[in-house]
Amino acid sequence: MKLSVWTYEGPPHVGAMRVATGMRGLHYVLHAPQGDTYADLLFTMIERRDRRPPVTYTTFQARDLGSDTADLFKTACQDAVARFQPEAIIVGASCTAELIQDDPGGMAETMDLGGIPVIALELPSYQRKENFGADETFYQIVRRLAVPMDRTARPTCNILGPTGLGFRHRDDVTEITGLLADMGVEVNVCAPMGATPSDIARMGAAHFNVLLYPETGEAAARWCEKELGQAFTKTVPMGVGATRDFVAEVMALAPHATRPSEDALRLPWYAASVDSTYLTGKRVFLFGDATHVMAAARIARDEMGFEVCGMGCYNREFARPMRAAAKEYGLTALITDDYLEVERAIEDAAPEMILGTQMERHIGKRLGIPCAVISAPVHVQDFPARYSPVMGFEGANVIFDTWVHPLVMGLEEHLLHMFREDFEFHDAAGPSHHGGKAVARQDSAGALPRTPGYLEKDEAERGADVVTWLAEAEAELKKIPFFVRGKARRNTESFAAERGVREISVDTLYEAKAHYAR
Repeated sequence: MKLSVWTYEGPPHVGAMRVATGMRGLHYVLHAPQGDTYADLLFTMIERRDRRPPVTYTTFQARDLGSDTADLFKTACQDAVARFQPEAIIVGASCTAELIQDDPGGMAETMDLGGIPVIALELPSYQRKENFGADETFYQIVRRLAVPMDRTARPTCNILGPTGLGFRHRDDVTEITGLLADMGVEVNVCAPMGATPSDIARMGAAHFNVLLYPETGEAAARWCEKELGQAFTKTVPMGVGATRDFVAEVMALAPHATRPSEDALRLPWYAASVDSTYLTGKRVFLFGDATHVMAAARIARDEMGFEVCGMGCYNREFARPMRAAAKEYGLTALITDDYLEVERAIEDAAPEMILGTQMERHIGKRLGIPCAVISAPVHVQDFPARYSPVMGFEGANVIFDTWVHPLVMGLEEHLLHMFREDFEFHDAAGPSHHGGKAVARQDSAGALPRTPGYLEKDEAERGADVVTWLAEAEAELKKIPFFVRGKARRNTESFAAERGVREISVDTLYEAKAHYAR
């Protein structure tokens, strides 16, 4: 554990809170000091939940440390059961409370709480983090409550992994439930999100499990495979190719399943359409949780035509599969939870776009690089009111729109340059969709203003050796289509430098054009 301005994951008890908040009929009694109650805001403010998480804190203070803090915990347990009447409770300690070694699990198991199941959590706060806490909590709940039973008459499955505060978990569950229904497979239980302890007890009735989020559900899926004889899917259905692979995997596990319709799928045609070919070859850097990064890299390369120039994850538990995935792209994976190290890697890679977390959004703003969010941790804008999955076929459509939005599309840029002489579109006017107002040009000499970020930096660094563009030559250069304008500028500057020309005129521009056309 280290002090940081930003952290990609909270301590393990926050992961346990994500499980408890996603479920119904479960209560979490957390032995914690007064300051550790901050985590409530993650769910009420960022996720916009309309109720507090089902968590009771002991909230001991400094003066309590001289007395018996164990009594505070026992009282909190009894009060929580009496007030909320849960079907089961989970008990544990925050990272601060772990230091006083009160053993909440042992104390709760010796108490008379009316016969309800008490599940003790042992979460090593100083060695592991939030995703591990969620995975371990869900595993302990399933291990305690799920029992073998007869399978359902019709093919059914359980969906495992979605939690509170997850990136698009709510809509992903809806999308994949619908996809499975189109295939003739019903969902027996979706857990943790939306499940009660009673639902967990009947998970054994399903024929197989669908693992959507390995970070928070893999330990439970492996236990079910071993103890309940339920195989689980290995493909995360993000993107067109992965969703088709997922469908094939489900059909192998449920022989009577049928292939779903792809009528609503638009990503392949949109990505291949004339305007979208401007995206081809865009260099992208990906960072986030391993599951979303590995899936997004496949979409970026195979379905959008991007070039993946860097990728990595912050959850070290998935370092091995992440490194293996990076090798397929000729890269070395960045495994770190230090956002400053991520920022340096992005600067070195110099991508044209970032696909990352909320932190990478901030990094992109500082570096002037467009960014789309693909993974938790996220802020309030990534819990939209609209239906916005990232899994399944509709999720593929959403991904296309989300990733394209930060980029200037080819036709848009071409039109902006085409009409840049118009008073509404010159550089000083500002983007109309940002509320900028069109203003007349303020150049008294009648010359066009220089392009923002022109050569001022180079002039300062290279002094008298710099090649300067005259205003008329700049105006003529802007008539060249955008997709070759950069090359034309570089060729002209090289031509001028080789001949000792210090100022580029219209004549120089066309002489360079004739020279390179030979």
